[in-house]
Amino acid sequence: QVELTESGGGLVQAGGSLRLSCAASGGTFSNYAMGWFRQAPGKERDTVATISGSGGFTGYADSVKGRFAISRDNAKNTVYLQMNSLKPEDTAVYYCAARRGVRSSAVSMYEYWGQGTQVSVSS
Repeated sequence: QVELTESGGGLVQAGGSLRLSCAASGGTFSNYAMGWFRQAPGKERDTVATISGSGGFTGYADSVKGRFAISRDNAKNTVYLQMNSLKPEDTAVYYCAARRGVRSSAVSMYEYWGQGTQVSVSS
């Protein structure tokens, strides 16, 4: 059983930056692909970025390419999401999730989820 805890959300002005962190416990972290997902009110949960267990492979939603960067530190059992040039449309609850095995962009493929952290971007 993997437990995930996100942190780093908050309120920021458009154009600003935030760094989200997700600390994992309860498993061999490098065995899990990780992802960041977001859900705005009244909308479905969408994939933002994913990273392989080794950190060597990443993927991004088109809406965040060039602005967001996912990374991981397997020694610290932590995955990060650096968010730059934030826009009001980035406002959502951000979740990290883990899946054993290869990276996937599908929300449904992730087995373990954190509780989420709110990111609000004002115009």
